[in-house]
Amino acid sequence: MTGAVETQLLSGWGRTAPSSARVLRPGSASAVADAMAAAGPRGTLPRGLGASYGDVAQNAGGTVLDMTAMGGLVRLDPDVGTLTAMAGESLDRILRAIVPRGWFLPVTPGTRFVTLGGAIANDVHGKNHHRDGSIGHHLLAFDLVLPDGSERTITPESEPDLFTATLGGMGLTGVITRATIRLLPIITSRMRQDTDRCTDIDDLMARMASGDADCRYSVAWIDCLAKGSSLGRGVLTSGDHAEPDALPHAQRLAPLRYAPRMLPSVPSGMPGVINTFTARAFNEMWFRRAPAHERDRIVNIAPFFHPLDAVGDWNRVYGRRGFVQYQFVVPFGEEAMLRRTLERLSAAGCASFLAVLKRLGPGRGMLSFPMEGWTLALDVPAAQPGLEDLLDGLDREVAEAGGRVYLAKDSRMDPGMLDAMYPELDRWLDVREQVDPDRRLHSDLSRRLELDRVRGGAAA
Repeated sequence: MTGAVETQLLSGWGRTAPSSARVLRPGSASAVADAMAAAGPRGTLPRGLGASYGDVAQNAGGTVLDMTAMGGLVRLDPDVGTLTAMAGESLDRILRAIVPRGWFLPVTPGTRFVTLGGAIANDVHGKNHHRDGSIGHHLLAFDLVLPDGSERTITPESEPDLFTATLGGMGLTGVITRATIRLLPIITSRMRQDTDRCTDIDDLMARMASGDADCRYSVAWIDCLAKGSSLGRGVLTSGDHAEPDALPHAQRLAPLRYAPRMLPSVPSGMPGVINTFTARAFNEMWFRRAPAHERDRIVNIAPFFHPLDAVGDWNRVYGRRGFVQYQFVVPFGEEAMLRRTLERLSAAGCASFLAVLKRLGPGRGMLSFPMEGWTLALDVPAAQPGLEDLLDGLDREVAEAGGRVYLAKDSRMDPGMLDAMYPELDRWLDVREQVDPDRRLHSDLSRRLELDRVRGGAAA
């Protein structure tokens, strides 16, 4: 075991539901096994860098395993384009190691400050899901410490059910200690970016539907406060990795240079500055400053994929009460539901300046969030008046449309919605019953959403 055992108040990135747990920093697979064996009735849970927005990586009254002590790169195999790394290694450190060598992650979420194990446990997706899928589509194998203390190497071929239950399983089937993924070869560390300013949600969705097949990466920012003929107006950004001959001459001298810039962090104790007035002003400015139609702009990898990472602790701008990130996906053909959602958000004066629309492809894990369809994510101050009723109503509409809410970002959903949203939930519960019949793995989310229940029975 690495470091002392201490009790800490932990929360997700949204800072809405903190809870206290004993925190251990295991330095080996055997230490992970020992921690699970010694866990009391509140159980244990692995945790990475705490970038999940809700309570998925918290375990009130129990034990939390800080997996960042188990970091490091194991092997980069340039012949086959694979990377083996410890689960506690951050995507930030991985990128700093592989980009200068001509490789990139096949999938990256909106922040690089997550661990590899956390990315797998939440089956993260990025701007290229419509084309390349989630991280699970590029995962070749992982080492898993099971609740009984045994350690196994899991592949899609060797144990397909345990593989797909762990992928997106939020750390509740075992503790990932190491993984091997396929990488994407690149020639430069720059991106070729196209931008279009879209007048309304119909214009935006039409451009995405017709253009996504031709670009690897695509994402749209939406003004959730716009109304009337401007409902859902937004800025569509798409692109791909740039070729050397597209770079300015000075950049061609070091085409794989990678040095993300960091600005000063938001100070602790900052009062919340996000409200309907500031969000409306920001949205107007952001929409107007975007080019109406721009092609082949060259930008660095970091601002293209991880713009918010440049500001440390940016979540503090929402104040001490924090914020809720709400993300859902509905199948293609449910565009009317998206319009109704935007109408409701606008009518409620929803103070979101981070609203993102993407198109997703098929999912991979039993509880993976992605499915073929449209996904909308938005950040809303937890103090927003009427927020609970608004999101409860959206949950029902999402479920009725055949969609689902992203559990890695959830902190408030009714457990009664799960069966409708996740059709493979029963399969996942079966696998969990097989690998953890004594329920040694727990989380605040698993209790809140009743994922600890015995298959077909009451909560454990």
